[in-house]
Amino acid sequence: MIDFNFETKFDLKNEALLKQWIADCIVSEGFELGEIVYIFCDDEYLHKLNVEFLNHDTLTDIISFDYKVGKQINGEIYISVDRVSDNATDFNTNFNDELHRVMIHGILHFCGYKDKSTLDEQLMREKEDECLKRLSSP
Repeated sequence: MIDFNFETKFDLKNEALLKQWIADCIVSEGFELGEIVYIFCDDEYLHKLNVEFLNHDTLTDIISFDYKVGKQINGEIYISVDRVSDNATDFNTNFNDELHRVMIHGILHFCGYKDKSTLDEQLMREKEDECLKRLSSP
């Protein structure tokens, strides 16, 4: 089950398509879908979580809490739509492309991918690109 929740004024388009895409990406990585909750929020909301739970006094686009049980993916993914919007501008891409990248980024963390080293970050980007191609394919 995948749920989308909103803590800020935001309209997510094609929810059913996105749920199927996320589930397909999870299965393609050898995992099964459990319960995933996305919470779309603003910078202020996510900053508070970043300070409270991670002791990071910075803005971020995503925070994920992994509750995986064996091969079953469960977790919460908090996304700042403010950061996604700013990043889309900074990276010269459109908002929805950046949003989808961030959405699948959290899932890939649950699947075991990291992004702390240069090599890990490169692999994460390749996996994000693979998943994004699935979304854009008919």
